[in-house]
Amino acid sequence: MEPTTETTNDADTLVAGALDQRLDIAVSGRWIELLAPRYLATTTMLCMGVALYAFNGFLVSTVLPTAVGEIGGAELLSWSVTLYLVASIVAGASAALLKQRYGARTILFAAALVFLVGTLAAALASDMNTVLCGRICQGIGEGIIAAICYALIPEMFPPALVPKVFGAEASVWAVAAFGGPVLAGSLTEAFSWRVAFLVNVPLIALFLLLAVVRVPAGAEAGRRLQFPTLRLTLLSAGLVSMLVAGLAGSISVTAAMVAVSLLMVLGAVRLDRRAQDSILPQGAFSTRSPLGLGLWVVLLMPLSQATSSVYLVYSLQYLFGYRPTLAGALGALMAISWSITAIGVANLRTKRSKQVAIWFGPMLLVLGFATLSGAIGTVNFTMLAIAQVIVGSAFGLSWGYLSQMLMDVTPDHERDKTSALLPTLQSAGFALGAAFAGLSANGAGLATAQSIDTMRGVLTFTFAIALVWAVPALLAARRAVRLLA
Repeated sequence: MEPTTETTNDADTLVAGALDQRLDIAVSGRWIELLAPRYLATTTMLCMGVALYAFNGFLVSTVLPTAVGEIGGAELLSWSVTLYLVASIVAGASAALLKQRYGARTILFAAALVFLVGTLAAALASDMNTVLCGRICQGIGEGIIAAICYALIPEMFPPALVPKVFGAEASVWAVAAFGGPVLAGSLTEAFSWRVAFLVNVPLIALFLLLAVVRVPAGAEAGRRLQFPTLRLTLLSAGLVSMLVAGLAGSISVTAAMVAVSLLMVLGAVRLDRRAQDSILPQGAFSTRSPLGLGLWVVLLMPLSQATSSVYLVYSLQYLFGYRPTLAGALGALMAISWSITAIGVANLRTKRSKQVAIWFGPMLLVLGFATLSGAIGTVNFTMLAIAQVIVGSAFGLSWGYLSQMLMDVTPDHERDKTSALLPTLQSAGFALGAAFAGLSANGAGLATAQSIDTMRGVLTFTFAIALVWAVPALLAARRAVRLLA
């Protein structure tokens, strides 16, 4: 009797796993080991997956204002971000189930092709509607790529190297934060905004080559999985309602849209808990387990930080009087601090020190936003720069060890779900945080502010509201660490 493809793949996986266990004995967790022949291609592939997401985000925000000047559609500019985020989050939520059904290599290959189609559609578009279609395809492709890349980290690296992988990915974000806008702006000025979009093409080509070479092909044997159509539809509708709530004409309508969107998202979560093929790991968002509490931290920290993403550069330009280039550079200071801190703490050895890093990061986030709110209120540049460094350090200190902890406390058969959920939940946090920040600022009267003093008061209040999300993140992280102990 001839062995089936699934049986052969399972046997190959077992042999590879046994070999990994023997070789992992010699792994000490040094940075240089990421560049060893055994891990170099894998490290490069995962960093390329992050680079596609990071560079694409900074690139699009830089080139689209020029694009609408040529093809029109300025009124649809905000939708390029909204539709991308929704597509990315929904696709990422389904990534673990797709990986189980078809295998990581097949799904990564298909997602990269979808991303490529979206890139070419946006680059060759003659109207804004085509750009939006391209952005949806980019969101679907990148949402799956990011989720699968996270899921592959515990599969393809020993535990000692996992924090180093997160540190390397943080460095990619820092390079993208500074290099992305500069590269996109230079290409747009020297050639065309279309050329700037096409920068993605060689990145996708390299990622596809590495994925084919390094990623295992086998899917999980067993029953056919049922795709979560209703749950993803509810999630999509809820996210769209949340992200466009700020465009409503009145505060009451905006608040109602936010409430309805939250109900739809919660409905999707409740349906998922009763589903046989769930998107979320068992115990997700429970306050009685390290897994559930850790996932709350992953959601709440970006939710808090989204206030800076929306209003920091705005504050620097209109309160501090800085030019866009300098304001953008100061906005990127957080990403640089994140990367430097992540690299600096990646060598923690003891379990106790790693657990302290998990809760100390959210504590720094509370301190950072308290300082940032004070800096906006007093228009103090030095205090603002310090606050940016503190906020970046908060993520750099805790994010890698928090992610590793969540993978460790998840049962093996559900680890894909948890790993793939991390970037998806992070994106959802940023999306929800941006919506809440807009609701807070508009509700406080930012749009009608007619003086600098009034604007300063509104923005100070808006940044202080970020503490509403940062403090629960600290409490959840402290409780998660206590439960681990």
